[in-house]
Amino acid sequence: MTPTDTPAGGPTAGSAATPAEDPAARPAATVGGGGRTTIEKILGRAASSSGLRAGDLAVCEIDRVVLIDIQFRSFNGWVRPLRIADPDRVAIIFDHAVPAPSIADANAGTEARAFAAQFGIEQLYDIGSHGICHQVIAEQGLGRPGETLVCADSHTCSAGAFNCAARGLGTAEVLHVLCTGASWAIVPETIRYDLHGTLPDGVAAKDVFLHLAGTYGSAENRAIEFAGPGVAGLPLAERRVLATQGAELLADYTLFPCDDLLVDELAARGVHDVDPCWSDDDAAFADRRRVDLDGMEPHVGLPGRVLGNTAPVSSVGDVAVDQLFIGSCANGQLDDLAVAAAILDGRRVAPGTRLIVTPASQQVHLDAVRRGYVETLLAAGAVVTNAACGACFGYDLGVLGDGEVCVTSSTRNFTGRMGSPLASIYMASSATVAASAVTGRLTDPREVAR
Repeated sequence: MTPTDTPAGGPTAGSAATPAEDPAARPAATVGGGGRTTIEKILGRAASSSGLRAGDLAVCEIDRVVLIDIQFRSFNGWVRPLRIADPDRVAIIFDHAVPAPSIADANAGTEARAFAAQFGIEQLYDIGSHGICHQVIAEQGLGRPGETLVCADSHTCSAGAFNCAARGLGTAEVLHVLCTGASWAIVPETIRYDLHGTLPDGVAAKDVFLHLAGTYGSAENRAIEFAGPGVAGLPLAERRVLATQGAELLADYTLFPCDDLLVDELAARGVHDVDPCWSDDDAAFADRRRVDLDGMEPHVGLPGRVLGNTAPVSSVGDVAVDQLFIGSCANGQLDDLAVAAAILDGRRVAPGTRLIVTPASQQVHLDAVRRGYVETLLAAGAVVTNAACGACFGYDLGVLGDGEVCVTSSTRNFTGRMGSPLASIYMASSATVAASAVTGRLTDPREVAR
């Protein structure tokens, strides 16, 4: 986890209010029987121990190690390893600061390229094939069903959409995995969300996440598993949103099942013969919660945090907006740019308001150009930037000033996340962001639907 991705001073476990009728009040690991959960199975497989249960220590072989550009700032000059366990299991992705906005970032890039050459790492995604690491992981099929993956970014749980036990670790821990090929973990208990129904028009997986964050709060030190008949109706992009945002629920892992949709998507990426894991019918969960997608409406995360601090957009008063941002590993996907373009087609960004759109990868950017989304967004007055983390973590490409108000579809909204600690950040879906760009005020996307 990089310092910029750590919610310093953020809420702790149990800080969110829990409804009195919420089954989360039950004692842990009482829902179910003697079967095993997905995370118990994957970590057990990685540790060559089929008997692992929640609470056990697992020493696991790691299938994939992903290094990111800014990580090489610390590698440069004092902690560069003398050997690595397996270069074929390593990928290096330029994502946080590309092209380099500072001398330090340029030097880190030089170190990353030299590192790849020294150790024979062929999976190097440099300028031209770059993008936010979790998007590139998805595009390149690096996170695979039943496997393990680590990266020095807190949103690594994004690969859980691929039935992969993926977790963000600190730079020193990733360095240890790089050298030894192994890591350790305490097997977590699992909270299972059973999804039912279909999302209504104008409602997205981001709204589901915000509902869960506001209703149930923290899942710290636990895994989250999404299941139920509603999963089948969620495109992979929407599953990735929920998996990625598990980091804001403080979950260790976020996991989806491997179904026909996922198998087909992986095959298109050249990944075949997958070996997924899924929970037994009688697995023991810390809790099981039903989520009715049909009843969802657009939500917003109120400034400061999302745990216990969200609301339906329709219930929030009049909020004037200075900046709007569509991007990040969660919501810089092609689907997000398509939604924004559909809302802004033939319209203009409201005067005095700026809309910044950052594709999650070079491939997303190229696809959006080919489909006309970029032209539509530019014609509406948006700025479409290079693919990078950018404004999401307050580094470049749209830093907020004192007193400004932003509505963002990125991953976090804690104080100071996107620039000035005096700015206010509302988190919402890309549809809500685009609708708010049209009006210049926080707006329910259903109000501007065509």
